Amino acid sequence: MRVMKKLRLSCILTISGFFLLTSSGFGYEINDKLSIGGIIAGEWQYQSISDAPDFDSGGRGALVFQPEISFTPTESDEVFAKFGFGAGNGLMEEGESPFILAPWAADVQDDYKDISGRNRDYLLTAWYKHTFTFGQDHTLGLTGGIIDACDYMDENAFANDEFSQFMNEALVNGPNAFLPSYDIGGAIEWEIGAFSVKGVAMALGTNDGDPDEPYTFFGMQFGYTVDFGLGEGNYRLIVDTTSSDFSNVAGTKKERLSCAMISFDQQLGEILGAWIRFGWQDDEAAIDYKDIYTGGLNISGNLWGRESDNIGIGYGHLRGGNLEVDHTDVFEVYGRFGLTDIFAITADVQYMKDSMNVEDSPDGWIFGLRATAEF
Repeated sequence: MRVMKKLRLSCILTISGFFLLTSSGFGYEINDKLSIGGIIAGEWQYQSISDAPDFDSGGRGALVFQPEISFTPTESDEVFAKFGFGAGNGLMEEGESPFILAPWAADVQDDYKDISGRNRDYLLTAWYKHTFTFGQDHTLGLTGGIIDACDYMDENAFANDEFSQFMNEALVNGPNAFLPSYDIGGAIEWEIGAFSVKGVAMALGTNDGDPDEPYTFFGMQFGYTVDFGLGEGNYRLIVDTTSSDFSNVAGTKKERLSCAMISFDQQLGEILGAWIRFGWQDDEAAIDYKDIYTGGLNISGNLWGRESDNIGIGYGHLRGGNLEVDHTDVFEVYGRFGLTDIFAITADVQYMKDSMNVEDSPDGWIFGLRATAEF
């Protein structure tokens, strides 16, 4: 208890201190070629759970700091690096949560050590990008280095950022799309008018099913941006696969992961926005979830005269794969209040239920508070 009180106090002091620094001009463009930025976030979540005899209701917190630096020697070239540091694992501390999905999708303390089995700590991404410009609306970007597939695929205007939008893993990205992060790879981004094509290839040092098994990942995203008069809409088709390095259920054969997904977001005037994310995964390998169906609404603070505020409402139904879970249901609503251009507070409520094939089926409410300083 004393440790958690210290963690909560350190979260508040660190965020407040960093807020004062950023408000004074710290952490922006050093000159026209070099800039620094990042985010610091603290959260506290309390879970009230049932049908989980080996777990207790209770609360935990976590603090995350992700600074980044960008160097642009020319208009067409960029060198970028992002680092990650954390204190506490929140409800994802081992033995704390009975749920399959993380109630906060952010990388926490343990995620910044031995990243991807490479014996690398704290350095998340480090890459070089060159952009070829062929016309006013026609560009081709090539990136290589240590990258994050989530930076290029499965974006969503209303459900993609665990620091400013939904917190639950099911509503931040498609968990059955197995998009890897923080390892060696390359990306291509081709944009021509309203159309875009993005591709990612990565070599990963480890996978969740077999920590000693490296694998490769390949993904493509086809996108289209349109304005029907109500506001901008983004429509994406994502397909990805891996090398055959994942065990089947019996553990007798190696299989590949494969997935297809759509991710749509559409503004519906100045107040309302809507989004969906549907995905279907092959089940030759051992997987927790075969299908995912998520969607929700975004209500802008323009409704009450505060553009920096918003409310998000989301629901997800995930159909189980070939392991223990039959299906999972997730409901989340949050209210984000922008105190300044940098500092924001979010109140969050989640309900989760894992319906298992044989064992106990835990369910419960999770109440959270998140503070962020983004600079």
